Amino acid sequence: MNAKLVNTISDILSLEIDQDRKTILQPLVDYVQGKVTDGLAININFICTHNSRRSHLSQVWAQIAAAHYKIPRVICYSGGTEETAMFPKIAETFVDQGIEVMKICEGSNPIYALKYDHNTLPIIGFSKKYDSPFNPESNFAAIMTCSQADGGCPFIPGAEKRIPITFEDPKISDNTNQQDQIYSSRSLEIASEMFYVFSQIK
Repeated sequence: MNAKLVNTISDILSLEIDQDRKTILQPLVDYVQGKVTDGLAININFICTHNSRRSHLSQVWAQIAAAHYKIPRVICYSGGTEETAMFPKIAETFVDQGIEVMKICEGSNPIYALKYDHNTLPIIGFSKKYDSPFNPESNFAAIMTCSQADGGCPFIPGAEKRIPITFEDPKISDNTNQQDQIYSSRSLEIASEMFYVFSQIK
């Protein structure tokens, strides 16, 4: 990992998580721990309405957290109830926090390669529906990262477990002078919770 990302992770690990949030995160801890105990692959699909902001932040930071704590066979995905595009500010936020971002396809729904370490496969980031062929069909946990997706998708086909872990949308800051700060803080908040989850795995 590059120095900027190492520093970001240090900041992430210093953030406090209150007990109410730990209670919300516990079902994901239990899911991951069960898979590790049984020696099985761990597939996690983070879902929000547009697969444009929170689901990407969750996917990428969960993958980095699993690598940080050396939890094997973890593959994180993301999807939406509809396909739009990964919001450009998300890519900028990742870069600012030390993740290498390469746009590998232009268009209305660009495709990004996101690298957190020189010797790892990149995470592929683009907007897609949660049941896209790019995502797993079965044997995965569906993590609902926004209240709209949580309420609108009471059933996710193929999911072994459906877990609501919702976050406030950084979109509220779009076109304001607080945008940089809100996106950065939301990214770190999500990262801290994903790092907490994987820190609990034995």
